[in-house]
Amino acid sequence: MKKNFNKTKWLILILMTLVLTLSCQEIYLEIPEQKTVTQEPTTESVLGVSKTPDSVSWYEVYFTSPAIPFDEVYIGGVEERLVEKIDGSETSIDVALFEFDIESIATALIRAKDRGVSVRVVYDDEHSDPDPQIKELISSGIPAVPDNRSAYMHNKFFVFDNECLWTGSFNISMNAAYRNNENAIYFCSAEAAKNYQQEFQEMFFGQFGAKSPADTPFPVFTVKGVRIENYFAPEDNVMEKVIETVSNASKSIHFMVFSFTQDELGEAMLIEANNGVEVEGVFENTGASTKYSECGKLLQAGLDVRLDGNPRTFHHKVIVIDNSIVILGSYNFSANADQSNDENLLIIYSPELAKEYEDEYQRMKSQAVVPQGDTCNK
Repeated sequence: MKKNFNKTKWLILILMTLVLTLSCQEIYLEIPEQKTVTQEPTTESVLGVSKTPDSVSWYEVYFTSPAIPFDEVYIGGVEERLVEKIDGSETSIDVALFEFDIESIATALIRAKDRGVSVRVVYDDEHSDPDPQIKELISSGIPAVPDNRSAYMHNKFFVFDNECLWTGSFNISMNAAYRNNENAIYFCSAEAAKNYQQEFQEMFFGQFGAKSPADTPFPVFTVKGVRIENYFAPEDNVMEKVIETVSNASKSIHFMVFSFTQDELGEAMLIEANNGVEVEGVFENTGASTKYSECGKLLQAGLDVRLDGNPRTFHHKVIVIDNSIVILGSYNFSANADQSNDENLLIIYSPELAKEYEDEYQRMKSQAVVPQGDTCNK
């Protein structure tokens, strides 16, 4: 009986082995062959931000995309890309801040300081002091110099490792990241870095506003063959440069503006429109109906001007010309920006970059509201 039991046990083991082997073969045969698909680089879209991948060009450009109606999601925004830049820095970070309430940026700057990176900050006291983040930086040993004037230190830029620049309209605030329409650009250029470091150095040692000398090292430079003009207000007569560029348009002028009250720029656009150039744009709703805004004048001249569709802040300061030139920065098109505040502006001659901003303009235009009657009211 014992011998027969052993034979039976072995037969059962052999049968189980055969079943398992056949099952594994079936599973293996049903696994589909995997293929590698090569795609052209496309604009990466993540929550709250659109980005041009590094592989496409010499720049990275970011546009915030607030969910409307607003939700309670506060991750995945443009500030996370800025944290990556801070965490990747090796030697130095010079920062100019207007608003500052993003804790992840504060802790990233402190991390950089703790690993030996030289971190320095200038900031506008009226808009940064109420939040605790500036105090956190100072408590950690990061030197931070306030602009105590009534005018604004309105820059929002970072210079990394004497080589790379982050700038644009984007304030370092949660509203900017998840409620406002904003833009930022990042690129590497020794000339751009020197320009912004020179401006930073002046402010860091108390030369704000009219005290700042007109000594930009490279007002015109190139990156990968792209011409870039770089100006700082109030010392560089920035509005003259903007009007000159706009006045050379041959096909189109499209703008996205938070504040546009400069009569001379409005008149320049009307002249171009009378010469057959397509002039149109989107205004931040707040203030557009006042007598100071250029919105009413352009609207009454028959131009296609609209009011933004964001219940919070439409904060762009952008002009796209002939689908080939982009004017951008912290600089509003106003007398205060031109004559009192500390501001920065880039004029970039790049059809590739212009397409990015033109696409954003068309997106904002599609969400905007056509004014009722001949006044800039919703």
